[in-house]
Amino acid sequence: MARGLMRLGPGLLPFADAATAELPLGRLLRLALFQVTVGMAAVLLIGTLNRVMIVELDVPAWIVAVMLSLPLVFAPFRALVGFRSDTHRSVLGWRRVPYIWFGTLLQFGGLAIMPFALLILSGDTTGPVWPGHVAAALAFVLVGAGLHTTQTVGLALATDLAPAHVRPKVVALLCVMLLVGMLVSAVAFGLLLADFSALRLIKVIQGAAVVTLVLNGIALWKQEARDPSRTDRHAPRRTFSQSWAAYANSGLARRRLVATGLGTAAFSMQDILLEPYGGQILHLPVAATTALTAMLAAGGGLGLLLAARWLGRGGDAFRVAAAGSGTGILAFSAVIFAAPLDSIPLFALGVTLIGLGGGLFAHGTLTASMAKAGPEETGLALGAWGAVQASAAGVAIAASGILRDLGSYLATSGALGEGMNQPSTGYLMVYHLEIALLFATLVAIGPLVRDPAARRRAGHAGQALPNPSV
Repeated sequence: MARGLMRLGPGLLPFADAATAELPLGRLLRLALFQVTVGMAAVLLIGTLNRVMIVELDVPAWIVAVMLSLPLVFAPFRALVGFRSDTHRSVLGWRRVPYIWFGTLLQFGGLAIMPFALLILSGDTTGPVWPGHVAAALAFVLVGAGLHTTQTVGLALATDLAPAHVRPKVVALLCVMLLVGMLVSAVAFGLLLADFSALRLIKVIQGAAVVTLVLNGIALWKQEARDPSRTDRHAPRRTFSQSWAAYANSGLARRRLVATGLGTAAFSMQDILLEPYGGQILHLPVAATTALTAMLAAGGGLGLLLAARWLGRGGDAFRVAAAGSGTGILAFSAVIFAAPLDSIPLFALGVTLIGLGGGLFAHGTLTASMAKAGPEETGLALGAWGAVQASAAGVAIAASGILRDLGSYLATSGALGEGMNQPSTGYLMVYHLEIALLFATLVAIGPLVRDPAARRRAGHAGQALPNPSV
């Protein structure tokens, strides 16, 4: 019976077939814990603290917006961090572990000082308020730098450890663990801060700092082998500018990054608009709009699973990304038509398809970046992907709010004509722009699909060994 259960295991456990002799399932799940801490930090910054600072601490909204944008300052440096982890020389013979651990310490330090800074920022002090501004800015920058460093180098380490034929499944697992971390931490933070107090805020945020340190320490334990060849600090190394020039000029790397940026911006502009759109335009109650996040996450998880299965059968990563873009066009069309038709089911379908398309697109572009990277360029390639993705998402989210307000103002002022004087005009302008960006993404991806060399590289990463259970 035990043997029978062992044979059933890979078919019943999600991502069990991502395990290999080189990277067993237990070790893979342990490594994926770094994504849980990244998701926890993202939820804390974007979700929980966003509300706590404005509602409970009565911090002006413009200060909150500035503070929440500070973590994105470090996003463009992800390529440099990835490159340094590729070429790092250490007396211990490690190249990835020191950077992941340093990123963990940055997250820990930022979260450790953050609650006290926020309390001073709210005016709960007998002294001047400016130290609160400075300390809060420092805390958000430290957390942002830490999570970007940890995620970039963690993905590079996973690429180093995973054989090429299972990397698509490993990518899917890592992305799902990020969603799990966001979901679990969102529920936990909501429950822990339900009875809000300053002391409770300090305990929760500093507790998150300790959890980050512990989980990332478990994730790193005995993952990277020590290499004596990496202990020579005087060995010749290429500079970042030389490596970047070689990477950017190889194949269609620039086009791939452009496609990643356009698609990420298209899927990110709706992040802060879906719930207000559902409440203001479709008159959904708060409980129903909150459920939109679950629909989005469910669609994203399904997209990751479909992408892993598609690539596991030898599919082209660029075609997967293109399928995600096409799904996104259908999704935003459904969201747009939900307003004039006053159809809540159509809106729910559109939200789920947004998650599905986003999951396919993210998985396809990340797998393509992994396939492009050589053994000594993994960090640089994944850092470039992460830098473009994070920067595009941040700019898109900020632009969507501005465009929505501008569109609503023009509509209500009559500048767009009587027919456009509708509450939904500002939202619909953003959704139409997202559709246009997705069409532009398909234009950028087209030559990548037709390029034989790029297809061979991306396809190699998704090529699975013959497996009758797939």
